[in-house]
Amino acid sequence: MTDERRRAALFWAYDLDQPSFRHRMAPVQPELERRGWRCEVETLPKRRYLRRILERRARLRGFDVLVLHRIKATPLELIPLRRVSNRIVYDVDDAIYFHKPRRLGDEPDRSWFRQFKFARTCGTADLVIAGNRTLARVAGRSTSSVEIVPTPVDFDNYERAKPLRRASHTLVWIGLPENVVYLELVRPVLGRLTQRYPDMKLRVVSSSFPDWPEIPIERVHWSKATEIQDLLSAGIGIMPLTDDDWTRGKCAFKLLQYMAAGLPCVGSAVGANCDVVVEGVTGFLASNAADWERALRSLLDDASLAARMGESGRERVRQHYDRRVVARQIADLIEGLTLESDQRAATGRRS
Repeated sequence: MTDERRRAALFWAYDLDQPSFRHRMAPVQPELERRGWRCEVETLPKRRYLRRILERRARLRGFDVLVLHRIKATPLELIPLRRVSNRIVYDVDDAIYFHKPRRLGDEPDRSWFRQFKFARTCGTADLVIAGNRTLARVAGRSTSSVEIVPTPVDFDNYERAKPLRRASHTLVWIGLPENVVYLELVRPVLGRLTQRYPDMKLRVVSSSFPDWPEIPIERVHWSKATEIQDLLSAGIGIMPLTDDDWTRGKCAFKLLQYMAAGLPCVGSAVGANCDVVVEGVTGFLASNAADWERALRSLLDDASLAARMGESGRERVRQHYDRRVVARQIADLIEGLTLESDQRAATGRRS
């Protein structure tokens, strides 16, 4: 295939180092290139509305597909964007149509303008790729062209990591500092379990940590170089969440990390958590404090059960949530979109 005839895709994102872009979109580029595509990536300014689109009009005409990752274009921007773009794919993996709640238990800020921009961007795109069912349902109010593709993990990195001796009574939570607040939901449960299991502790892998005198906290500063080892040497992964419109948009990435590391996991029965965890096979889902305590006690008391669930979780990630599997799914969707457009164009020429 000559360079002139190669398909070309342009990826736009606000932050190329953002975890969602690194895990969802970055693996798609080498997969498309393997199929003969040319791929380019560009950081789009967050401000300079309309001007940022007009400055790139000529460039956009040279690509078969424009992939927008988490970008909500203004209605005025969508007019030239639609005119000069051959095909538009919109990728979303979070409830970006809301503002995150300011405090634990608050409802998200339902900014009408954010919702309006999200709806119009979905309606303008030829295809929306949503990270879970909740996001697909919201996008589906504006378009009928929606596909659900989960956020993956790089399973090879976990496979290559040296096996470590697990601390079976070490619970682990990994995440951004602004999400540490969700651990408050299980603090009373962990406090009671600490009395029952004197060697139990909570490892928090982040850059901010809870200060709970009644619970032993192991503070581990997050590092890309060590995060997998920090998970491999723990015993149980946890992901508590409130149940609201913001958290239902999350894609259960923590649970996938735990499962890839061979950990049994316990997560709140919210959103994508319910799709990722196979209840009683790879872990447990908890709807209240009693569920949390019962699930954690089962795993703390039964090492063989924890090991079986951990192995089942690893296999589930390998089959369904590995980045190579997901990259192929997204690449198939992008290629399918161009093929459909070419077929329609050819039919129009013949008629």
